[in-house]
Amino acid sequence: MMAVEASREAAPTPGSAGDTARSAEARAAATAPAVKMQTEALRAWFGAHEVLKAVSLSIPERRVTAVIGPSGCGKSTFIRCLNRMHEVVPGARSAGAVLLDGVDIFERGVDPVLVRRRVGMVFQRANPFPAMSIADNVLAGLRLNGVRPRHPEEVVERALAQAALWDEVKDILSRSGASLSGGQQQRLCIARTLALEPEVVLMDEPCSALDPIATARIEELIHELKDRYTIVIVTHNMQQAARVSDFTAFFYIGELVEHGETDALFTRPQKARTEDYITGRFG
Repeated sequence: MMAVEASREAAPTPGSAGDTARSAEARAAATAPAVKMQTEALRAWFGAHEVLKAVSLSIPERRVTAVIGPSGCGKSTFIRCLNRMHEVVPGARSAGAVLLDGVDIFERGVDPVLVRRRVGMVFQRANPFPAMSIADNVLAGLRLNGVRPRHPEEVVERALAQAALWDEVKDILSRSGASLSGGQQQRLCIARTLALEPEVVLMDEPCSALDPIATARIEELIHELKDRYTIVIVTHNMQQAARVSDFTAFFYIGELVEHGETDALFTRPQKARTEDYITGRFG
């Protein structure tokens, strides 16, 4: 009888710490964002040189994921694998899986052109087509994909508005895209990507060539865009990663060292190498 009573005393009662912990875990699971993309043991090479080593990472939907790490650690190669741009480089190849809504984009029969429409890319340096007007720059991606919108002027306005550029250029749409400032040119390139109505937007150090004011505008834009898009941004600037992202992945020499919520990774890193990097002990 005493053993039974002792057992009853040891069992958690409703409202106990055990139940509270389980309830907290259930609430966290219920509010966790859905996974939009996922890599499984992703490897990548340039010729014989392996630049990504079995990277497995989940990218949550409609959140900003920052990819950080020292130069040459595979950050840009990683995001170029996410829309199959890595494979267009001569001698480049990859292995493993990249899932978009649960479907491997490298499966036989998957059209890489359609993948790149769903997973758009904004490059490090603004690259508007100088011979094209601002309006034609916005439409260029659609036309290259053989899409002729019925109301192109509506597409131009929508994309420029989403890129926070419409009010600045609505009266000069016929001017060359190269006539804009550096920050405006980068937002024009973002508008060109958004015109394709992608689901995921990849940004490869989009602010590295911009001044602080233009950089702040792009960061504000990223906050606005995540309500509609899943965003992955490569940045060498850890302060920027802390400002704009919800999740951060730290890469080192081709390996994913640590990944988690940005606040936790920057304030309570789990790996010594992560702590060393974010505190400036190496970089």
